[in-house]
Formats: sequence, C-alpha cells, structure tokens
Amino acid sequence: MASQVTAGPAVEDGGAPGISAKYEAVIGLEVHAQLLTESKMFCGCRADYAQMPPNTNVCPVCMGLPGALPVMNRKAVEYTILTALALNCTIPEESKFDRKNYFYPDLPKGYQISQYDMPLSLNGHLSFELEGRRVRAGITRVHLEEDTGTLQHAGSVLHTAASSAIDYNRCGVPLMEIVGEPDLRSAEEAREYLVRLRQILTYLGVNDGNLETGSMRCDANVSLRPPGDSQLGVKVEIKNMNSFRAVHRAIQYEIARQAGLLDMGEKPLQETRGWVETESRTVSQRTKEYAADYRYFPEPDLPPLQISRQLVEEITSQMPELPEQKAARLVTQFGLSSYEAGVLTATRASADTFEAVVAGGLPPQAASRWLLGDVAKLETEHRTRLAESGLGVAGLVRLGNLVEKGSINGTTAKALLEELFLSGGDLDDLVQSRGLSMVSDAAELRRMAEEVIAANPKSVADFQGGKEAALQSLVGGVMKLTRGRADARAVTQLLRELLSAE
Repeated sequence: MASQVTAGPAVEDGGAPGISAKYEAVIGLEVHAQLLTESKMFCGCRADYAQMPPNTNVCPVCMGLPGALPVMNRKAVEYTILTALALNCTIPEESKFDRKNYFYPDLPKGYQISQYDMPLSLNGHLSFELEGRRVRAGITRVHLEEDTGTLQHAGSVLHTAASSAIDYNRCGVPLMEIVGEPDLRSAEEAREYLVRLRQILTYLGVNDGNLETGSMRCDANVSLRPPGDSQLGVKVEIKNMNSFRAVHRAIQYEIARQAGLLDMGEKPLQETRGWVETESRTVSQRTKEYAADYRYFPEPDLPPLQISRQLVEEITSQMPELPEQKAARLVTQFGLSSYEAGVLTATRASADTFEAVVAGGLPPQAASRWLLGDVAKLETEHRTRLAESGLGVAGLVRLGNLVEKGSINGTTAKALLEELFLSGGDLDDLVQSRGLSMVSDAAELRRMAEEVIAANPKSVADFQGGKEAALQSLVGGVMKLTRGRADARAVTQLLRELLSAE
C-alpha cells in the first residue's frame, strides 16, 4: 500500500487543511549565507575569493597558525543583525563567539569560530503566501560564524581519480546561519520559504543569493510522525542541494523514503544524507552528530559582544522596504494587480527599475506592460538588465510615451525596442529619418481609406451584407498604405463611418 504524506501547512490566520491519515511531514531548513563584506570574518583577507588562484587568499589568521589572533569584522556583525531584524528576531544585549571543534581537511584550525548558546539573535519568523494560505515559519536564531575551505574531489583534470585537493581561499569568509523551526509541512512550503528568504537577503544587500556557487546553501531536516502527534520523529539531515528545484525534489524523495521504512515497520536512522542530483535520490553520508560531539566552549581570543540599543536602532534605520511591503505599496499606489506587483518586486533591481520608469513619466500600467512583457523577454534572451542595455530606463520612458501619445504605433515601438536595447541610438532621430511617425493627418487618412474602399468593392459589399470579418481586410489595406503607421482602431472607426454613410 502506498504511503500517504500530508502537505498540510503551518497556517496562521486560518484553519489547518486536511491531514493525511498516516504521516505528517515535519521540515526545518538551515540556511548558510556568505556575507558581502570586503574582508573575511577575523582577518584582512578578501572575502571575494571566487576568481583567485587556489590557496592565495590566505593568511596566518584564517589558516590558524600558532600565535595568530582573530579580529572581529564589525560589518559582518551589523549585516547579521540587519538580517535578523528583517526576520522579526529579538536582538539580545549580549552575545559571544564559541569554538566548534571538529576535524575535517577543509578546517585548518581543527575548529570553527561560531556561536552556540549566546547568538546575535533569537525567536524570529518568516511569513509568506502560498496557494492562498498564509504560512508562518519560525526562525530559531540567526548567528554568525566563519566559512571553511573547499574540497576538490576526483574528476578534476588536475588530479588523479584517487585524489582530492583542498583550497583554503574560502576559509574565514563571514557566514551567517539562519536556523528555521520545524514548521514546514511539505516540499512546496520548503521551496517557497527558501525563495522568500533569498529574496529578503538580496533586498538587504547582504548576500548575492547564488545557490549554484554555494554563497547561499541550504540543509533540510526532515522527519515524519503521526498527524496530530506533538513528538517529533527521527530527524534526517539532507545536504548538497544547490537549487530550489533540488531542495524540492530532495525533500519529496526523503519523505517518500522515510514513509516506506515506516510502512515496513522500520525506524529511520538519525543521519546526514546527501542529495545526488544525477540519480534523484539521497544517500547516507554519516551518522548525525550532536552538540556534545562538537565540545563547544567560549572563544578565548574574542571578547563577548555588548550590543547597545543605540546600535540596533541605527541598523534598523538602514532597513530597506522589504519585498512584501513593496508589493503591497505598488498595488495601492499604482493600481497594479497583486500578480504584477509580485513579479515586479521579485528582485530589488526589477522593483527599482519599475519605479524609475514611472518616475521618468511613463504611466504605471504602461510601465508594467513593457517591463513584464517585451523588456523581460529581451533581458532574459540577452542576459542584460534594462538599465545596462543600449536603451536604458530613460529610453524606455521615451519610447513608451511615444506610443501613449500616438506618435508611433505598438508594432513600430517593439521593433525599435529590440534595436535600441541591443545597439543603442537616438530614438527621435530613428523615428524621423525612417519616417516612422504615425499618419495622424485626418484628411490624409480619409483619402487613403476612400482609396481602399474604391479598390475593394467585394469586401465593401460583404461588410454591408453583414460579414463583419470583411472589414478587417479593408483595415489591412489602409495599414499597408500607411506602412503600418496608423492607429488600427482609428482606421477601423473611420471605415465604419464611411461605409455607413454609403
């Protein structure tokens, strides 16, 4: 018998949906995000290490050499507090760093400077809409630590199949950990949680949100239990997921795997499993460590942190308008639909572009149509944002307003859009030199319409006989004479008037 697994959410401001008769999935996410600081967490080495040759971005501090002492990166602390405030966390007045001891090749000191019992923040939450429901997921804490090095395993052209190499350039990069409560109940909720969290981090400017390169990483804790049971089941941690799709698929697989074990009367092991994308499954990596295994103790080389209320207020004042707030404002201020506002605020850059286009003078609805339609298509095809294209924000405003004023038609505007987006140029000169302005002279348009009517007696007779479609043939004839430089709606109305008079 196939196992049934609930997809019921943790719901706020509403009732819980139906729960499966067999199992309830309990999911919590742990997200690591590298902070966009100039230097590492405890030394002066560059935090931007990606393009540097292996093992060149290191110093005695990040390599843990004897006698080297760490110095705290203030900006990393401020970024972590800013993130915590955006996630509705409480900021305690005291915090400290701890040594988390474990031995692994990419950890040169044999321990990681992290936070244990006195983190920078506590007790937050992230709420979001999903399929008409409001989901509320608790945040246990947002704390700060240093990143490890990276391992390059077999398969590299530089190494034999039986070897691995270590690059310590990443050691010591500021790494923020966002520990979620086990409040998610489906793979869909977990994916959406991660999407919304990434959106907030990029809005704040503290992380680039790149899962593929590992600057943002996610581990998922998954367990099953009988519906309504308050006791948690055996937790399995899943690693090695580098996309939203991978997170969704890995959690779905793990729920099905654990349900299958329970159906057979077996109990899942508490362990860490890795997601193998090419095989669409999780595999066991190691049994799960407990906090005691890390032998935490206070970092003796760093003093405890005193976090003043004044500092918290200063950081709070730097908080940008967050995605949900911005989307709600666009709906209220500009009359956009919730869908339009949601897409336009998906990134801070797209939201800023929309507001810049509107501030430039293009009506909000027209700005939305352009940005969500033809501009979005060009940006995707050419991997270039509007602001960085040959057209630019000001160019789109000018082009859009020519259409709004009836100076050029939509077909002409779309052709010019692509040309200017790729190559740039003076819009007014192009319109004038190519004769692209709309035929707006009423007498000239009437003369052309009468010419088409005289040349197409059958279409005229068909229309006057009740065949509405025949009118479009006449409209096409006028548009051909104007080389597409007439308003099709105005031409249609003019032809109706002339044919009615006959």
